[in-house]
Amino acid sequence: MGRAHVSTDRPVAGRYRLVEITHRETNRVSWYADDLRTGRPCLATRTELPRDAGEAARRVPSRVLRASGSVGGLCPGRVGTVVDAVGEGDALWTVTAWIDGTPLDEVLREQGPFTWVRAARVGLELLDVLDAAHAGAVTHGELSPGQVFLREGGPVVVTGFGLAGTTPAPRLTAPSFASPEQARDQRIGPAADLWALGAILYTMLEGRPPFRDRGRPEATLRAVDRLPLRTPVRSGPLTRVVQGLLRKDARERLTRQVVREALTRVLREAPGAEAAAPEAPPHGVPATGRGRERSRRALVPGIALAVVAVAAAVLVTAHGLPGSGGGAEADAPPSSASAAGGSPAPGGGDGGPGAGGVTPPSVTPSPSPSPPGTGGLPPGFSTYRAPEGFSVALPGGWKRLDTSDTAGLAYRVTFGADGDPRTLAVTYSERVGADAVAVWRDDVEPGLERSGGYERIGGITARTYQGREAADMEWYAEDDGARVRTFGRGFLLGSGRGFSLRWTTPAAAWEEPASREALRTFLGSFRPGSP
Repeated sequence: MGRAHVSTDRPVAGRYRLVEITHRETNRVSWYADDLRTGRPCLATRTELPRDAGEAARRVPSRVLRASGSVGGLCPGRVGTVVDAVGEGDALWTVTAWIDGTPLDEVLREQGPFTWVRAARVGLELLDVLDAAHAGAVTHGELSPGQVFLREGGPVVVTGFGLAGTTPAPRLTAPSFASPEQARDQRIGPAADLWALGAILYTMLEGRPPFRDRGRPEATLRAVDRLPLRTPVRSGPLTRVVQGLLRKDARERLTRQVVREALTRVLREAPGAEAAAPEAPPHGVPATGRGRERSRRALVPGIALAVVAVAAAVLVTAHGLPGSGGGAEADAPPSSASAAGGSPAPGGGDGGPGAGGVTPPSVTPSPSPSPPGTGGLPPGFSTYRAPEGFSVALPGGWKRLDTSDTAGLAYRVTFGADGDPRTLAVTYSERVGADAVAVWRDDVEPGLERSGGYERIGGITARTYQGREAADMEWYAEDDGARVRTFGRGFLLGSGRGFSLRWTTPAAAWEEPASREALRTFLGSFRPGSP
């Protein structure tokens, strides 16, 4: 499927002004948008359609409107309200009334796997929506964590109804969550949604999908159809439910009633299991300022959590840009133990770098976040929008200290303040390798080893971040005779492109609350742009 250029200068359908990207998924991008006619905020989602969709593509908008309206009437308040659907070129734009919540895959990337109780609760709420849809003879067919919004103090909201079966493509978005019958391009029914429910439960419990995205939809679908399921290792009392839903033969899958009874039993028999989860609002929405009445500026930075270090490190060796010595982690600054990588993702038949997505303890949202300031940021912070295309919230008094550029193929911007030894370096490169861990190990670390006092802390940890391959590395180094500590996170955009962040502090100041809050804010507010 193609990737057409999207301009924020031209309103979609002459009415919806795109403001900021809030979420990305395979063949699907969502934007915070302003409805110029009503003045209300909305969620504008662009779904790529096959170039050979032909006449079928013209019928997609009306089908989406009918399906979402039908299920919304059967399950009020639990289905995203589609206010408009427009076909433009090779894409469908679905405009949904603003949902005050966070996509499930974003929550998982920020917090890591759920406890059995949290997963069972979300699973039951999803099952309620599917029951209503199936009672109305509507199959979702595109269900994935990106279509499930968790809300603070309310049940989940599901989007994406009406897409399945509208074009010749077996699956339009998130092929990792397609059912085997979709992978075979067969007719689907409610059993496909039960498979997707099982895949979502698996992802919540294991920290990664049962079948990883292989870059090309056809390759991913082939894996779903042919590869055996990786045995769950963290699913506990929900193991049999997950395995029963993920049976290749649709006729052998568990029924909705059996699934409901099993999920309810977990909630009833393990009331204390929730205590094992990080302190968070109901349904697992991260405690990062995403409140019930968030403004555009409060919400979007938290959603667009894409902070990275692979490209920055690459430039040190590949392009000769000056390296900074130290850096830090997300949320609460990590100890050396947490920096070693947190809980490793289990191995299995479909594993591999980037298939994980298990967030280490150090990047778990703080249970006691700072009081929100302007726009939902801590007091003193404000959003800086770089002419290069990215944005990030910076502390008061911080500014650009240095900018390096290499023939338009890479740049690094270093931020800091006079008298403050801490720095933040943001880098973009168009020469990043295809393996985030290998970039750190093979391209970056050799150069760091030649610098004074280099000492890596723990291992290089592969992750999935915003649905793409990423890796974390942390180390000590010497900077003008002072010992500093650096955390780096690398995030690959594809086609050799990548963004990065490096957060540097004096080693002795690593645990200071101000440094912890600064790093937490950087990671929560950074948004990559289109250089």
